[in-house]
Amino acid sequence: MVRRDRRERRKDVEHDNHERWLVSYADFITLLFAFFVVMYSLSSVNEGKYRVLSDSMVQAFRNINLNDSGQQIVVQPITMAPAQMAPATPEQETRRRETAQRMRSMAEEIRRVLSPLTRDGQVNVSEGAFGISVEINASLLFAPAEAVLGAEAVTALRSVGEVLAQASFPIMVEGHTDNRPIANSRFPSNWELSAVRAASVVRLFIETGVAPDRLTAAGYADQRPVALNSIEEGRARNRRVTILIESRTADVAPSAPGQIAPNDPIRAILPPAAPAAEAPSNEQPAAAPTR
Repeated sequence: MVRRDRRERRKDVEHDNHERWLVSYADFITLLFAFFVVMYSLSSVNEGKYRVLSDSMVQAFRNINLNDSGQQIVVQPITMAPAQMAPATPEQETRRRETAQRMRSMAEEIRRVLSPLTRDGQVNVSEGAFGISVEINASLLFAPAEAVLGAEAVTALRSVGEVLAQASFPIMVEGHTDNRPIANSRFPSNWELSAVRAASVVRLFIETGVAPDRLTAAGYADQRPVALNSIEEGRARNRRVTILIESRTADVAPSAPGQIAPNDPIRAILPPAAPAAEAPSNEQPAAAPTR
């Protein structure tokens, strides 16, 4: 009888040990669920607490504080008015219309002087919101891998320079190449080739009478293609010189700067204003009594 009780007790003990892993597994799942709940709560923005924090900061800035000297300083929140686009004045509208008319006339004149070249599609003159773009195929201006203008190119560009010399718009001359590398004693890469080609056109414009301070030369090598470099037609189009005549004009500056309120907190970070110069007085000083 005693042996039987021991066997039954041993079976009960073995059964409990066999299924105890379920308790550990359940604890692990519970902790994992609690972990994800905490992570989710941390990743979500508590809008209610955010509003409470915002209201507390605004209320704190409205309170009266004391500086180091013991003086009371009233701190008020700074309200920024939304930026508004000022309407154009009649003078600005008149100037814009005159500028647009001059640009149209200049574009027509450039098309006229370059008409022998534009017929073959080697030159493209277009007008845009920012000015006139004159795109000339490099084969009309330079020999392959060279930056010296040909005789016909000099004649055509001189006519363009004479038209540009009559205006005052800024001019950007850009040189572009295809993606085929070049390496010789004069041009180690396409960057030098494109830059020197643009400079050659700029020098010719200066000789024609265009003011040097209006001109800018830039070389972009093969970084701004307008066609595919995988085919010969695309590479031929990418080898070009672009002349940009900019017509952007700045708006008239306001006549007087805005005034800052005397109690505006922004004055705390502004430099102290220079004392106003005293206006000369027209009154004659009183004559000293004679003795």
